Amino acid sequence: MSAGVTVRLVAPGDVAPLTALLVANRDHLAPWDPVRAPEYWTEQGQRVNTDRLLDLYELGGVLPGVVLLDGEVVGQVTVNNVVRGAFRSGDLGYWVSHHVTGRGVATAAVAATARWAFGDAGLHRLQAGTLLHNAASQTVLRRNGFTPIGVAPGYLCIAGRWQDHLLFQLLDGPGMR
Repeated sequence: MSAGVTVRLVAPGDVAPLTALLVANRDHLAPWDPVRAPEYWTEQGQRVNTDRLLDLYELGGVLPGVVLLDGEVVGQVTVNNVVRGAFRSGDLGYWVSHHVTGRGVATAAVAATARWAFGDAGLHRLQAGTLLHNAASQTVLRRNGFTPIGVAPGYLCIAGRWQDHLLFQLLDGPGMR
């Protein structure tokens, strides 16, 4: 795992570095992301998104984080669709900048996020989906103990079309915190 990787709650001060990273990584992320409106790629768009995420965090519906490498913002990680009660589950999503891929950053960020989700956030289960051909993301998940649970046909509209995803899950257990 990559040393120096941490995850923390996103903050309004992260808007400028996140926007710069997103713009620099637009082509890198395009095959794995939904088609985005033009305003998404602006500081104002990211400010609105960050404010929305922080509002949802306060309501307990999301865990929005930034990925840091030696204190520098290099990506984002979010546990969306947090459900409490008997389910205590959420959907994990993440990305890291192309300039840090292949260095264990995503693997370490997912591990830190699982500790956050199962620790302070009190979740029992994380689910993550990858495109069937996204071997790199599948490796990140497997390295963190996620197990495949099935294929979801037409699961998300990615890169402008509904695409099948391989779903993974991770349950809270010994050694997760």
